[in-house]
Amino acid sequence: MAEPLQIDGIAIHIEGPAAPVDNVVMIHGWPDTHRLWDQTVAALKDRHRCVRFTLPGFDNTRPRDPRSVQQLVEFFARVIESTCPGQPVTLLVHDWGAVFGYQLAMRRPDLVARVIGVDVGDANSPQHLKSLSTQAKLGIAGYQWWLLLAWRLGALIPSLGDGMTRRMARALRCPAPQALIGSGMCYPYDMAWMGSHGGLKRLAPVALTQPMLFIYGTRKPFMFHSQAWAEALAARPGCQVVALRTGHWVMDNDPAGFIDAVRTWLDATPSRVAPTP
Repeated sequence: MAEPLQIDGIAIHIEGPAAPVDNVVMIHGWPDTHRLWDQTVAALKDRHRCVRFTLPGFDNTRPRDPRSVQQLVEFFARVIESTCPGQPVTLLVHDWGAVFGYQLAMRRPDLVARVIGVDVGDANSPQHLKSLSTQAKLGIAGYQWWLLLAWRLGALIPSLGDGMTRRMARALRCPAPQALIGSGMCYPYDMAWMGSHGGLKRLAPVALTQPMLFIYGTRKPFMFHSQAWAEALAARPGCQVVALRTGHWVMDNDPAGFIDAVRTWLDATPSRVAPTP
């Protein structure tokens, strides 16, 4: 594997055939790093060029690096323009990577040809909030406030913030190695609840124009999408919704089912790869 490209001091890992070929850009969420996609890359790199990175602020070996949604979108755009020039990409996103990645797809549709969203859809939309029970809302608020506190306390006492973050990751059965988890990953929860770093109130509703595959796990206490949104998406030409009997980390809980759904949809959905000159 070639030496990673560096953008903003962040390593960009590229594996697969040389261009022109379908490029799949992968964006993870909390409390993960680019390693979340190890199995996915291994399965796709024979036919797809895979581009991935650890989100700004999510590498606990580096200083804290919280960024606004606009700054993250601009960073994603630089990654795509640097690694896949002239080639609109397939965006594969999970968790907070989905929240931020959907904004990229809507703000820069010239860069994104297709979208694969994993387990997070129209989260926090009015119809999603309406679909949640009181117990589910309390559950979401509980873990998110814990992580918000971990972010803030971690700025003062790093060991305390890291310990809180790792404890919640264990409680939620996150597959990421504990050594890679730290409180610096928790700034999106501070953005969501406290409005820091630009907040999230100005996010556009999730209404993508690109073909989209949405894969979600059914074995969890609450959903991060509304049924109405999923049904409307499934009714759109070129789009598909797949439910698997997994938790939130679908690609880890059922790697075979996840890869099969992804490869089948990619093969059936036209990409916008430019022809060789």
